[in-house]
Amino acid sequence: MDSNSEKKSLRSLLLEKRDDTSFDYLKMASEKIHQKVLEIKDFGDAKKIGAYYPTGSEILTQDIIQELLSMKKGVFLPKVMGDVMEFRKIEGFSSLERGSFDIMEPKDGCPKGNDLDLILVPTVGISPAGVRLGYGHGFYDRFLAENSATTVSLTLEKQVIKNIPKSDHDILIDWTVTEDKIRENHRKD
Repeated sequence: MDSNSEKKSLRSLLLEKRDDTSFDYLKMASEKIHQKVLEIKDFGDAKKIGAYYPTGSEILTQDIIQELLSMKKGVFLPKVMGDVMEFRKIEGFSSLERGSFDIMEPKDGCPKGNDLDLILVPTVGISPAGVRLGYGHGFYDRFLAENSATTVSLTLEKQVIKNIPKSDHDILIDWTVTEDKIRENHRKD
């Protein structure tokens, strides 16, 4: 089986597994992940942080976003235009509107800011080596190939799997934070 079809079936399996998570467990896991991400020195040192607004069964990031705003950090969320993704600064949740893929993203008037210190990356699955399986659109891989920032995957422990096929364009993730642990993956240099 080639890498793309293997990724596609793995993505399907992992999304089904994640979607089967009860909302109560997702909420509890998200709270634990929120506390753990604060322990990462790179996170604490970062002044400009890229985050994402959750959709479906993704880790709930609203409390993390709110805390970053109250800490007076620069908070940037992705905005998709065609096949390009850029990050834009938000002042609060009122800066968001429903956008591409029916996901909340910054309004057009929000200032662009792709020079980020750290990015929280949505994840379908991830390996201990930091190979991330996303939704298959390649937005984050293309963005990260052009912009260097420390990357942190927020995901459920059950989404960490031993092996994910790596394509040439896949960018390794620096940190994985689950409800159970913080992992520093093999760092990119």
